[in-house]
Amino acid sequence: MAANRVIVYGGRGALGSKCVQHFKSKGWWVASIDMAANDEANENVIVRPSESFTEQAAQVTSDVSQLLREQKVDAILCVAGGWAGGSCSSKDLYKNADLMWKQSVWTSTISSHLASLHLKQDGLLTLAGAKAALSGTGGMVGYGMAKAAVHQLCQSLAAKNSGMPPGAAAVAILPLFFSWATGGNRPASGSLMQLLTSGGETQAVAAQ
Repeated sequence: MAANRVIVYGGRGALGSKCVQHFKSKGWWVASIDMAANDEANENVIVRPSESFTEQAAQVTSDVSQLLREQKVDAILCVAGGWAGGSCSSKDLYKNADLMWKQSVWTSTISSHLASLHLKQDGLLTLAGAKAALSGTGGMVGYGMAKAAVHQLCQSLAAKNSGMPPGAAAVAILPLFFSWATGGNRPASGSLMQLLTSGGETQAVAAQ
């Protein structure tokens, strides 16, 4: 039996697959939640597409509860999400905003409830925020709104009476990928970038 257990929400995506792979390599039991199975995970919860948040949330919550029974997990990593652009004048504004809400806010909200039910005391919940959403995002309105909501959720989970287990931490990661995607401070092609923190500041530094 693995000593540690983790749930990766979005475990079939690019980042999620790497998370599953890494934790498995460390001997952890890993469950993936996604719309398709990750064969490397110990267990999979398949999300059924739905236009209703309450239906999808109820399905995932029920399936995870049946999978875990009374067992608790050490961490829940919500790395589900995506990106779509569009200003408020875009013909795709409504479609993209809806997609961003489903990919980021639905998954983060479900993950937070799963944490209240299944996370160990002193466990870890991570959500996927975005550095860009710390200010206005005129060219990607739906993305910015959704990520700002994730940031607010993360702060709420740290507040009193949030329902999180005692000692558990909720943290939102703010990837720097957007500035790279738009050409700002982009590393050289082929770079392996690591996040290093020193003196309270985190920088993306190329691995040697």
